[in-house]
Amino acid sequence: MALVALLSNPHSTGNRSLLPKVRCFCARNPDIFHYEVEEIGQVKKALETIARVKPKVLVINGGDGTVQSALTELYHGGHFEGEPPPVAVLPNGKTNLIALDLGSEGDPIEALQRILDVAKGDLSPHVVVRELIALSDGSENARPVLGMFLGGAGLAETILYCRHKIYPLGLPNGFSHFIAAIAVFMSAIFGLRANFLPRRAEPVRISFFRQGELQGIFSVLIVTTLEKLLLGGRTAVSQKAGQLKFMAVDQRPWTMLRAVAAAVGGRLGRHKVHGIHIEQGDVIRIDSIRSSVVLDGEVFEASNNKPIILRSTPPVPFLRLAA
Repeated sequence: MALVALLSNPHSTGNRSLLPKVRCFCARNPDIFHYEVEEIGQVKKALETIARVKPKVLVINGGDGTVQSALTELYHGGHFEGEPPPVAVLPNGKTNLIALDLGSEGDPIEALQRILDVAKGDLSPHVVVRELIALSDGSENARPVLGMFLGGAGLAETILYCRHKIYPLGLPNGFSHFIAAIAVFMSAIFGLRANFLPRRAEPVRISFFRQGELQGIFSVLIVTTLEKLLLGGRTAVSQKAGQLKFMAVDQRPWTMLRAVAAAVGGRLGRHKVHGIHIEQGDVIRIDSIRSSVVLDGEVFEASNNKPIILRSTPPVPFLRLAA
């Protein structure tokens, strides 16, 4: 039996320099069982092996895509007897949205040490539950993909633009995101079109079952089960269990500027702002002629007669390091 099981993806961008330090740390701490996968397809086998050592905490060391793959297999696989151990996420990858929500930030080795220290005592003060987003096309035999943060419309195009155009330049993450933000504003506000700018968002229709629908072209579209939405924004609606949190921002220059101002002023999600739509729902459907969404790093597309259906799952335990 191990106190902590660590699942690492060596091919995650952050692990190119981090993994040797992680290996050394694990070698000095026999309470950690370390399993490395060579590809995402090995996550199932990894969890089957990890389940045998019965860890108190499962730690995922990789980007958001690695976390998404592990959560999907953890939810569907049934590898652990009874309830699976709480999941912790090391700050790694390009975005770290899930890690930040769970209070895991800063140096990954220091975060791993904190997780190990917590695992040696009573976990209950640190365990929180989160529903997951189950994404499918709505067909009866579909195997949903699980995640915690979905970006669509203009936000998805920005994520893909950053991934394919900016990250290959090898710039620091913060500077890469700043360049992407400038490109988005130049494209949206001044109507500029060029190959080096993000692709324009397509019209989408969002249906909230039994709660109406929303149509338009949006600069930002978010569905999440995390506490934070974007730039520190939080939902002002109820935190009822089992509901997905939704936010969309109209793709109009002044609306985008109001959204940024509301985020900087700490009002995003707390006060109603014209052109910013915040809802919650049990089931959310996304229809479009052609529009991408990104769920924790993995890309999906809504197209003609192929909608994206989002549902919330029962609560899953996570380890939160922040007070």
